[in-house]
Amino acid sequence: MNSTFTKLLGLFFLVLAVTAVAAGVIFRRFVTPATVREALWAAGIALAAALFLSDWVTGRISARIKDVVAFAQRIGQGDWTAQAVRQQRDELSAIEDALSDSAERLSAGIAELESRRNELATMLDAMQEAVISISADGQVRWFNSVMQRIAGSQIYAGRPLVHSVRDPELLACVRTALDRGEVSAGRATNVFPGRVFEINAVPLPGGGALAVLHDVTGIEAAQKTRRDFVANVSHELRTPLTSIQGYVETLIEDPSPSPEMTLEFLGIILKSAARMTRLTEDLLALASVESPDYKLNLHAVRASTLVYDAIQALRGIVVDSGVELNCVGATDVLVMADPDALNQVFGNLVENSVKYAGQGKRIHVRAQLCLNEVQFTVEDFGPGIASEHLDRIFERFYRVDKARSRESGGTGLGLAIVKHVVLAHGGRVWAESELGSGARFHFTLPLAAQPQAAAAEQPPILNG
Repeated sequence: MNSTFTKLLGLFFLVLAVTAVAAGVIFRRFVTPATVREALWAAGIALAAALFLSDWVTGRISARIKDVVAFAQRIGQGDWTAQAVRQQRDELSAIEDALSDSAERLSAGIAELESRRNELATMLDAMQEAVISISADGQVRWFNSVMQRIAGSQIYAGRPLVHSVRDPELLACVRTALDRGEVSAGRATNVFPGRVFEINAVPLPGGGALAVLHDVTGIEAAQKTRRDFVANVSHELRTPLTSIQGYVETLIEDPSPSPEMTLEFLGIILKSAARMTRLTEDLLALASVESPDYKLNLHAVRASTLVYDAIQALRGIVVDSGVELNCVGATDVLVMADPDALNQVFGNLVENSVKYAGQGKRIHVRAQLCLNEVQFTVEDFGPGIASEHLDRIFERFYRVDKARSRESGGTGLGLAIVKHVVLAHGGRVWAESELGSGARFHFTLPLAAQPQAAAAEQPPILNG
């Protein structure tokens, strides 16, 4: 640009010089040769000065234009901090001012959009649901941290959804939202092993779709537990009710039953009614300990006191069964416990051992200090429990030997009550056993602050 402008300006002055010479020749009669020479020298000097001046002026203008272009390019590349290079105000300064104002407005707008995007991303990451955005051509655009944990390294932006998640129900819901522009819902079981998700896929206004996955594994498990609970209660009640109904109908249909048959039938009816009463009481007790409103009256009590009080309260049960109930050692340290609730725990454990391990004729109870807790143990010497049952015996209505349990009048809720009471104390509960070697039921209680005074002497061992 600089060279072209210079040439044009030089050509303009050359034309002026030639015109001047021609005019001098035409009017030579009026001009002397000396005057012509002076005019030619003046024209040459004027031409040289004009060429030099035009080159300097065009250089300045070209440099200013280059500065403005560089300034505009920096803004175009996203450098919102770019500043115009100015030495003085000129005609190009207005362009620079307009570019600077536009850059400031664009910078403020982009900063606000970025802030909103970060805020939205933070909100979506804080959700418990997994969220994933899919483009119109089925590519993953964005996903939150929950979706990242579920899908792992298989998912990343720009990868087709079909290669990132292999669940057919999720893919079908997203495809419906993309192709038909309709909200779609489903249930996925293959997104993550062992988890169940509810899917909601919606079309996005600008194209693409958004899918939200809500983990309903806990809800599904709770519903199954509730269904199983209702089925178990119904089954447990049906047997004694059927027995009562059958014997009552027999007595009604016989106009003159013998006293012996009447007493026998009434005894069976009474036994069935007692079984229903035990089941009802255990259901109420289990509902109480499982309730969020269940409160314990916790205070510091000696572990040995809990053991001896429980043995004293259970002497009637073991005397009638012919089983010997012994304390084989109990530490005297203080634990945090509700004595009434612990009596129920010991009662259920000892009653369970009497029912299912009575042939061992012995039940041992102990309490020993283990680090920052006390471990209580109720041990019997009966036939023992197979290893495959040990992890489930604290479940509601779970029985190792169902026929024997019903014969002995068990409800299948005693060990479940034990578990919930111990957990409410902040302890643990578990069982150990080998077939033919008896069973040991353990639970722990946290220690209380120990007093400075010496511990009282341990009471003598009691026998049932």
